[in-house]
Amino acid sequence: MMSSALPALYRACALVLALSLGLPTLAGAASQAEPNRRAADPALVRTLQDHVWTLQTASKSDGQPIEGLIVPGHAFVMRFDGVHLSVQGGCNNMNGSWRLNPQGQLMAGRLVTTMKACEPELMQADATLSALLAQHLDVLIESGSEPMLRLRSPVQQTLVLRGEPTLDSLYGAPTRIFLEVAAQTVSCQPGAGGPTQCLQVREIRFDEKGLRIGTPGSFGAFYSQIQGFTHQSGVRNVLRVNRYKRDRVPADASAYIYVLDLVVESEQVAQ
Repeated sequence: MMSSALPALYRACALVLALSLGLPTLAGAASQAEPNRRAADPALVRTLQDHVWTLQTASKSDGQPIEGLIVPGHAFVMRFDGVHLSVQGGCNNMNGSWRLNPQGQLMAGRLVTTMKACEPELMQADATLSALLAQHLDVLIESGSEPMLRLRSPVQQTLVLRGEPTLDSLYGAPTRIFLEVAAQTVSCQPGAGGPTQCLQVREIRFDEKGLRIGTPGSFGAFYSQIQGFTHQSGVRNVLRVNRYKRDRVPADASAYIYVLDLVVESEQVAQ
């Protein structure tokens, strides 16, 4: 029993000796290193998260355009949603993680892409942007009503993106609802612009297992728009929608903004 206690005794003696001589212990070394750790600028992180960023220009160190990155009609759009980075606008959607290091550089995790085949120029644009995002990029924000984001690579390639506030930053977190959209629109008169066609919708509910609950009401004319959704005549849809409430409602607008989150069901209906 005495021999098994010796290692513990030796460790205790070593700790006392180290403390008496002022030598760093493991715990002491960690505490000494802590003041040298720096977190990323929280204001910079918040600015990135509170905007949707659309690529405007892409240039090399000599000011010439980066070949194959700008495709007319297919601007790249970046979103920094929490720790999730998404990129759209090329051939495939790209998704991954991101963070800022203490030096204020953007560090993107490995991007996972969808596997759609497109025109060669769009696929090349995806590859070029993916390669750029794999590097540590300096981040510079030019503030203003439309802030500009500059991402600069170690070899001075520069991406310039224009920022637009996200709906979450303007109106807070949305309420998620489910809307069933009828296969046919209906004639309506939502404002002073005269008769037009409106969607017919009704709200439906699901339980935590994804099963419908309750009895939905009747369809009614929907005088707003659902951003991201395009209605096709003869097709019934169930949509998961994010609903944002406006603080100040313009005279000719709805109190809510509706944004498509997911198409849950889609069915061709016989006419």
